[in-house]
Amino acid sequence: MAKKTVRDVDVAGKRVLVRVDFNVPLRDGRVTDDARIRVALPTIRYLSERGCRVILMSHLGRPKDAPDVALRLDPVAMRLGQLLAIPIRKVSELSGPGVAAAVALMRPGDVLLLENSRFDPREKKNDPALVRELAGLGDLYVNDAFSVAHRAHATTTGLAKILPAVAGLQMEKELEGLGGLLAAPRRPFVVVLGGVKVTDKIGVIERFLDLADRLLIGGAMSFAFLKARGAAVGASKVEDEGVVVAREALKKAEVSHCRLLLPTDVVVADSFAEDAATRVVAVDAIPEGWMGLDIGPETSAAYAAAISEAGEVFWNGPMGVFEMAAFAAGTQAVAEAMAVCPGVTVVGGGDSVAAVNKLGLADKMDHVSMGGGASLEFIEGAALPGVVALPDLPDKEPSR
Repeated sequence: MAKKTVRDVDVAGKRVLVRVDFNVPLRDGRVTDDARIRVALPTIRYLSERGCRVILMSHLGRPKDAPDVALRLDPVAMRLGQLLAIPIRKVSELSGPGVAAAVALMRPGDVLLLENSRFDPREKKNDPALVRELAGLGDLYVNDAFSVAHRAHATTTGLAKILPAVAGLQMEKELEGLGGLLAAPRRPFVVVLGGVKVTDKIGVIERFLDLADRLLIGGAMSFAFLKARGAAVGASKVEDEGVVVAREALKKAEVSHCRLLLPTDVVVADSFAEDAATRVVAVDAIPEGWMGLDIGPETSAAYAAAISEAGEVFWNGPMGVFEMAAFAAGTQAVAEAMAVCPGVTVVGGGDSVAAVNKLGLADKMDHVSMGGGASLEFIEGAALPGVVALPDLPDKEPSR
């Protein structure tokens, strides 16, 4: 998975188009979580310090192929400027004469942010005309947005076909962090999967049943597995199709070297609410009308013990409704166990990342992936267009 990066080419003085992912949450015109901006800083600084004119491209939200005042990148430009401690100019278009004029006025080291790429309907179509317009602004293309590498858009793949292209430092980090899981994981290799739907993670489950030594299941998806084993799950959230998928996974696990572990106890509630009445019960004793909203203390301890013995751990998906304090203990137990695990620890998935950030444990992990859906597709073995479009560096060995 080694790709040519900004360190492998002469960037000095060049105009560099950089695809970043600044798809961040906003409230009242301010960025409320700047994690995606922060991970792009090393690449931006690397280029700026070498006299490049850095031209940043990103999407934000899901505009309907037209400008949306609520999704303009002005708040992002303000926060980026604060983090870099330099002025950031932001233009109100993605391409056109105004953008070309702004680029022409840039000095070495300047950083320019273009408007939300998805305001232009040609972006998602990978329109050749838009690609040519953007390519005319730069000498080099850098993709530093792994999280949208599964999209074949103008700013993620089109530019790599016209301009000399390399990976950014965050893209490199994602490929090494996630690629190492698939190429040569340290043993025992433990995978923790949670979240809501089993059907969203069919490919991931199947991949890890072949690759991992232990697969620990939590979150709402665990109830599909429990129901597939014949347990009564009360009012717990279960998708019918998920039960079918879980049954097949359990069959595969029986003949796999991977040991699949399910919860033995759960925290149940009489309603989906912070102030609901709660109990800890065995998984075969969930009361009728009650719903499981977190793994129980016995399961938390067992999962933490498995993580403590791991040579490598990958975690995707919370163990319960961690946004509510009453149902956050299982997710916290997994995060804390990973924070002290002597092996390599990798966290992927929006909710898992949010959990470790909320708990202040992100810096205790070896790699926190910002990839979201792209991470799961990568792990499943899909060829991500934005990655495929970048030139390989065959002689470079990924660092672990």
